[in-house]
Amino acid sequence: MDLRLVPAAMTSWVVTAAGITWAGGGAALAASVAVAATAAAGWWASRRRSIGQRPTWVAGVLAVAVVGAGFAVAVTLREDAVRRHPLTAGTGSAISVVVSPAETPRVLAGGRTMFRGVLHNVDGVPSSGRVLVFASGTEYARLQPGQPAAFRAVASAPKRRDLTVAVLSATGPPVPGEAADVHRAAQAVRTAFADATRSALPADQAAMLPALVLGDTSTVPPPVTAQFRVAGLTHLTAVSGANVTIVCGAVLLSAAVLGPRAAVGLAALTLLAFVIVVQPSASVLRAAVMGAITLLAVLSHRRRQALPALAATVVALMVGAPELAVDVGFALSVSATAALVLIAPVWSQRLVDRGWPRPLAAAVSVATAAQLVTAPLVAGISGSVSLVAVLANLAAAPVIPPVTVLGTAAAALCPVWPAGAELLIRFTGPEVWWLLAVARWCAALPAASVPVPSGVAGVAVVAVSAIVVAAGWHWAVSGRRDTIVA
Repeated sequence: MDLRLVPAAMTSWVVTAAGITWAGGGAALAASVAVAATAAAGWWASRRRSIGQRPTWVAGVLAVAVVGAGFAVAVTLREDAVRRHPLTAGTGSAISVVVSPAETPRVLAGGRTMFRGVLHNVDGVPSSGRVLVFASGTEYARLQPGQPAAFRAVASAPKRRDLTVAVLSATGPPVPGEAADVHRAAQAVRTAFADATRSALPADQAAMLPALVLGDTSTVPPPVTAQFRVAGLTHLTAVSGANVTIVCGAVLLSAAVLGPRAAVGLAALTLLAFVIVVQPSASVLRAAVMGAITLLAVLSHRRRQALPALAATVVALMVGAPELAVDVGFALSVSATAALVLIAPVWSQRLVDRGWPRPLAAAVSVATAAQLVTAPLVAGISGSVSLVAVLANLAAAPVIPPVTVLGTAAAALCPVWPAGAELLIRFTGPEVWWLLAVARWCAALPAASVPVPSGVAGVAVVAVSAIVVAAGWHWAVSGRRDTIVA
């Protein structure tokens, strides 16, 4: 297993997160700890090696030091720019701003609208930065990603340190501008797909299919959202690595007709279009960059290795989108992927060695590993842990590929051939019905979800429990024999 990029990835992530949370001092401390930990690990691993091999780990320590220092400087500069932003000094006063939503606005309880956006202008002066906007009125809910809107707002300091320069509370109606062509095209696809699902499927299925295919949860009823959360199926409505893998894998099948290079190029274009349409959330960015790295590996005829690709993805995103270092969705995505790469194959092989059918062994191992690794973070966010998540994911797994492939193909067809899109959507009906039924049945089971402390306490409690369960599962699937001699 190629671990060479892992120290750089971990260092870049930890240093960036520390710099965002505790400014330059935190970044410097995190970089120093990373160097010390790498040195200790290298010294321990080289104790049994010959003297001539020891400079290898020294080079690794130097590489980590360079990476840590570079990311410490970069995040310190970014954090300083946020602290010196004009909005920081003008908190509490009414201002005129121009902001483009970076995501589809969400309607909260009470009718308020919230969205993250990119700042373009403050009181007539060009500006930049990430902002969080709260507003009342349906006009804000109708804004599209990438569509600039001018409005009056009151600025306040953000409660979270995530490179957001200000929280804006809109005080008047927006004056919308014109979004770029690519954003209008993406919104047209999303709207056409939603309309086609309403024409082809019953209401409950029509509300769920856009969430499964495009991550559009705007029409999912709150009771269904609660059932998916209790059943541990919420990740199905957040487009991530599974969707990217299925979509790109389906496109790569065209290699038999187009040839490998053309198929990889088509897969890359499909990946780019897919990211634009579903919107680049944390999990989508992680999956997209990892998919792009994998496609490059296929094109260069290098053996595919998931762990180096994941590590390279983390480094690239810490450079291009450092705010992801403190994003829980990104942490969930990376940890789940790491579990599927490092833990699930080992458990799956041991179950196969004990006589399990390989597909069943893989499904059980994947569901168990992902649930155990992500449970602490989920507990810290929600204050609860699903005890039926493994069962629910096993039951849902067979229908995810057809829903993703048929739904994505239908979304692509909607603007040019609505009738053909509706035909494909109808074939997803039984699968979506099954997912809704699984969520409903699993959520209704006794003790389907148990409450735990939220925050750091919940993370610690569930992490310890997950380690105990993982150790027990590892021992069970390893078929360990008692070696005690009486």
